[in-house]
Amino acid sequence: MATNPISPTVDFDQDGVQHGFLKLPYSHDDSAWGSLMIPITVVKNGTGPTAVLTGGNHGDEYEGPIALFDLASRIDPQDVSGRVIIVPAFNYPAFQARKRTSPIDGGNLNRTFPGRPDGTVTEKIADFFQNQILSRADYVLDIHSGGRTLEFVPFAACHVLPDKAQEKRCIEAMKAFNAPYSLMLLEIDAVGMYDTAAEELGRVFVSTELGGGGSANARTTAIAKRGVENFLIHAGVLAGEIEYRPTLQLDMPDGRCYVSCDTPGLIEYTVELGDTVEEGQVIAVVHETTRSGRPPALYHAGISGVFTGRHFPGIISMGDIVAVIAVPV
Repeated sequence: MATNPISPTVDFDQDGVQHGFLKLPYSHDDSAWGSLMIPITVVKNGTGPTAVLTGGNHGDEYEGPIALFDLASRIDPQDVSGRVIIVPAFNYPAFQARKRTSPIDGGNLNRTFPGRPDGTVTEKIADFFQNQILSRADYVLDIHSGGRTLEFVPFAACHVLPDKAQEKRCIEAMKAFNAPYSLMLLEIDAVGMYDTAAEELGRVFVSTELGGGGSANARTTAIAKRGVENFLIHAGVLAGEIEYRPTLQLDMPDGRCYVSCDTPGLIEYTVELGDTVEEGQVIAVVHETTRSGRPPALYHAGISGVFTGRHFPGIISMGDIVAVIAVPV
């Protein structure tokens, strides 16, 4: 059986703070015996739960890396009960390239689990996390935003699960993160996701979407930083009181929540993120760009609810998401 070549320069069981790397051998034209060095921080103080915090699962999403590089620089082990494993830039090749997917193998890390120890670079990262990181976790927080191609209202999310006791624990952790919106997220395709891998191991798992457009702003960064600390307090890893602010509970009951594009062109939105929309309402029009004088295609809300997500660039292609609409609970 193949052994994963990634070697951590930290000891997961040692008390104190350790800043190191997940070292993945990678031979390429510029470095025949080179390695990818994925930053990791492990903070441990005695016994207690383990929380795993990841950002940069997609390399063009920045609230997570900002919040987690910041946390790693200032966390005090005396404030910790148990263990925190912090990986600010999970898909490090994609993060360095400012791309959603890895420039090395084209791998989308969040569609690659459980990975392979003898596979591509992305498959090796997934395999290591599956067997060495998730296996140690009790609570898992994976911080996403929309990247270069999507934009969302800032929400924390979890999923409907077969194990209702586990689902309840995930919902409680999602509410503790306390983003402005809390969403029961219906995935388009959950196969191979980090989320699914963690949930199938019985872990408490929370994800987020905190903005988009391939950048971060002061508001979404503050939501990420506050949410991380709230999550750790909820997990029992940090002492303190959760700072609760108003949050709108949302659900995605079925596929009507997604509106997809079948007429590529120049997109014009008629509503803003966070607006309430009614079923059948025009939410966007797409103008043909190959010639002038043709009427635009109209896109309608398939369900009444909150306009939660949208395509970000001005040009939209066949199959792109026009809108995500979620229903207030």
